[in-house]
Amino acid sequence: MSVDWMLTHLERIERHNADALERACRLLLDTVLGGGLLYLGGSGHSLAMVLEGFFRAGGLACVYPLSRSEISPLNGAWPATEAERRSGLAAPVLEAAGPRPGDLVMIFSNSGTNPYPVELATTARSRGLPVIAVVSGPSMAAAPTRAGVKLGEVADLVLDTLTPPGDASYPVAAPRTAALSSLSCVYLWNLLLARMSERAELPLWASANVPGGDERNAELLARYSERVPVLRTSVMG
Repeated sequence: MSVDWMLTHLERIERHNADALERACRLLLDTVLGGGLLYLGGSGHSLAMVLEGFFRAGGLACVYPLSRSEISPLNGAWPATEAERRSGLAAPVLEAAGPRPGDLVMIFSNSGTNPYPVELATTARSRGLPVIAVVSGPSMAAAPTRAGVKLGEVADLVLDTLTPPGDASYPVAAPRTAALSSLSCVYLWNLLLARMSERAELPLWASANVPGGDERNAELLARYSERVPVLRTSVMG
């Protein structure tokens, strides 16, 4: 089996998002270098990107993961789907996190249609925080509207994964497996990290399993754990 279709897709989304990646890079650098936090949000399988961006070797230390137990498939798969479709869950999550001016919110959602990611974005915007959405344009266009608007319509900036509706990508002629959204999101996220690292010294976690890793991470824990308590203790509902 060839993986050419996957590689072609990643090359395509990098070209498609060239301008948006540059704008996102500038927004992120302004936040990081200005002492702000990046709030990462998502629901369902998009929570994988919240975990990917939080306390990850090589990842930014100034990340606050936004979550609550109801929206995680690990706490009940179908109940999580029902929860992300229910209005009223997102605003308390962001408000409890206590964002400040100078912070930035980044939300991952394949279809961008459910109330949870949409209301996370609208709540952030109401607090004057810029919002970057990582979403599939084709999936968003095909999805039913469940929140009055869709995520791409309320974000300040959109990175488009171009994932086909339904997420599956293989076999190409009649796709039924190999979801592309997670792979695409990780790729875009790593492009941003690489681009940022070329322009500035970033607060990046080291692996705890390499010499000096614990010492490096101790400095970052001391710097960020007051604003990101989950770095040291469980605070999520």
